[in-house]
Amino acid sequence: MRIQESDPGEFSTHLLCEVVDLSPSSFYYRSVPVDDQELRATLHEVAAEFPRYGSRRLVAQLRRRGHVVNRKRMVPLMREEGITIKTKRRRGTTDSRHGHPRYPNLVKELLAEDEVVRPDQVWCADITYIPLRRDFVYLAVLMDLHTRSIRGWELAGHMTDELTLSALRRALTTRSAPEIHHSDQGVQYASRDYVELLHSRQTRVSMTAVGRPTENGHVERFMRTLKEEEVSLHEYEDFHDAYARIGEFLVDVYTRKRIHSALGYLTPEEFETQCLASPPVMAEAAASW
Repeated sequence: MRIQESDPGEFSTHLLCEVVDLSPSSFYYRSVPVDDQELRATLHEVAAEFPRYGSRRLVAQLRRRGHVVNRKRMVPLMREEGITIKTKRRRGTTDSRHGHPRYPNLVKELLAEDEVVRPDQVWCADITYIPLRRDFVYLAVLMDLHTRSIRGWELAGHMTDELTLSALRRALTTRSAPEIHHSDQGVQYASRDYVELLHSRQTRVSMTAVGRPTENGHVERFMRTLKEEEVSLHEYEDFHDAYARIGEFLVDVYTRKRIHSALGYLTPEEFETQCLASPPVMAEAAASW
């Protein structure tokens, strides 16, 4: 039913609203176009800085910058603005054909029972390749499973155990050794020197089954993030260029700026700070995520 405002002397608008069970405020309401140009501009800024963010992380990041937005609005907005996500496949870097001792997977059950609840309880390790303009190099990283913080890393033109040892030594200069070190069964992690260094720090060794990269899925996911949000966006001139840019990404962008859904949309640095400030609370929160 359409209601028109009455002329003087006729029925009042208030009375007519009562007849049709319509509040006066609804009658007088006029929609106001929303100017979302600032939101769109900020969306492009965030998408440019974090090109692998999906709609959930984009919503969380925009809220951190003061915008009121949800996924229902974000998905069509991304489509309108031409913001899409592309993926690339990675090259294998694991050689498990060796005669070194193998170790059981100590982390699988911990994850199943939500018992990874504190920093430096489990470090996960992996290697990936990094293309340069005319060559390629290899990156070894150690990631804390609970906080997703990068504990150590090293870049080199070879994939020997010295690469992984350098990353481990770097981590141990700034942190206490983890309770468990988890990796695949690659020769670099199974080598005598590497395992002896871990054992000398009373660290237990854990390994995935051969051909089961999903058993080290958290650090595998990190490597994919690194490739998509840093490596694929640059053509490194040489080793030194790659070392500087990747180092900046690991230390500044990934650790201090990039939010993680698994951490309640906090950065690793923020999450670890909260975790150390109130371990019981964060442990319970981690178990619920």
